[in-house]
Amino acid sequence: MTLGPRLELRQSQSLVMTVQLQQAIKLLALTNVELEAFIAAEMEKNPLLDGGGEEVAAPVAAAAETAGTDELIAAGNAAADAPLDADYAAETFHHDGPTDSVADGPVAGGAGSSGSGAGDGEGIDFDAVAAAGETLADVLAEQAAAAFADPVERLIAGHLIEQIDDAGYLPADAAADVASRLDTTPARVEAVLAVIRRFDPVGCGARTLAECLAAQAAEADRLDPCMAALLDNLDLVARGDMASLRRLCDVDQEDLTDMIRELRGYNPKPGLKYGSGTAQAVVADVLVHRARGGGWVVELNAATLPRVLVDRRYHARLAAAAPHGGKAATRAAKSFLSDALASANWLVRALDQRARTIVKVATELVRQQEAFFEHGVEQLKPLTLRAIAEAIGMHESTVSRVTSNKYLQCERGLFELKYFFTSGIAATDGGEAASALAVKNRIARLIAAEPAAAPLSDDKLVDLLQAEGFDIARRTVAKYREALGLGSSVARRRAKLLEAAA
Repeated sequence: MTLGPRLELRQSQSLVMTVQLQQAIKLLALTNVELEAFIAAEMEKNPLLDGGGEEVAAPVAAAAETAGTDELIAAGNAAADAPLDADYAAETFHHDGPTDSVADGPVAGGAGSSGSGAGDGEGIDFDAVAAAGETLADVLAEQAAAAFADPVERLIAGHLIEQIDDAGYLPADAAADVASRLDTTPARVEAVLAVIRRFDPVGCGARTLAECLAAQAAEADRLDPCMAALLDNLDLVARGDMASLRRLCDVDQEDLTDMIRELRGYNPKPGLKYGSGTAQAVVADVLVHRARGGGWVVELNAATLPRVLVDRRYHARLAAAAPHGGKAATRAAKSFLSDALASANWLVRALDQRARTIVKVATELVRQQEAFFEHGVEQLKPLTLRAIAEAIGMHESTVSRVTSNKYLQCERGLFELKYFFTSGIAATDGGEAASALAVKNRIARLIAAEPAAAPLSDDKLVDLLQAEGFDIARRTVAKYREALGLGSSVARRRAKLLEAAA
């Protein structure tokens, strides 16, 4: 056998992802508001797209009633083409966030884009609202410009303010880092920082909760040695150790109660008054309401659903116009018009298919969680993406994209579609499992109704839940209680004693 170079022909099959297929898949993950921004960008590039036409979802009738779910699913399966419903496990372009790229460029806009329809002319101008809003950094920087005449101190203040988070806190090593970077003394940085803590909102620039509250106490002229001692022992306040606090602060019970009442009047996160900017509006993508004859109507939110069509009259006018410049210019013009028409036709079809897919997934979700819409969170059932995917004959990855970053509005409120997918807790009698959210809700209700003098322990909660049919372990109860932000029975008892004393 000789070794050497040679040519061979081989046949193999592979899945090739076209740019249009990648775009179609990514359109599923966009919310209606994000989709509007994407379409606006496409309209700037393609003269044959017109935003003044009927709603994209018109072919879907924009709604479906769960009373005829089986018929809807069958029709939806026939309407939804296969390219969007495939498992591309190795894809490198799969993203579900609002800042995902589409094709070769980023999606224009995001969650803060206008929530109005493209053609109504009466939507809220979110860009104007965002421009008018002030961030915490803006507020502090404005005060620093007035407070510091020395340019070095103003520079120090600017570096410190840059590192203050949304809650108003500064990293523990920020002052030393600024001193090193600006080649100045730590004492000078601390002096600037002390001034910043007196800015409005008072307490911003603190590195610990004690520093934050101390700044507010000083501003209220209440930072005496007793209050300073109380702030140095916040752990004892959290534990409700009144005896130790009276001894350390050298006060009687009445004075201690007054100090704790004063402490509760302070803001532990002063920076949240401004945050990092204007809050992003959450707009429902799917609307659910009761049908007259029973069941539920599922429809896309027409107020945020972009409208687009192909302007065929304009295409005909452009095609009829004879370009100047010879045969090469004619070929280039025809090629451009042909590509623009194909791209516009594809986008309209892709948007229609996206609308159908979202309605189909949302309708099946409402059907499987109908008890929640009728009776509330206690009737929420365990549900997985796979269960929805199998019921409607689509792939699990498609359902995942459809339910990412999208919200459903019903008479019970606004919910992210992912909210309805939850793990289950088995029933003690072997019956139908309950969702984890339903169990959390029940734990919260039991704790809310517990007597102040005898808070329910985790073991007692287990007994009560098992008596109600939930097969749940103590560690699961403790995990759910902590996830709800509820302390242990001991912590709750101390908190209620402090509340009663105040």
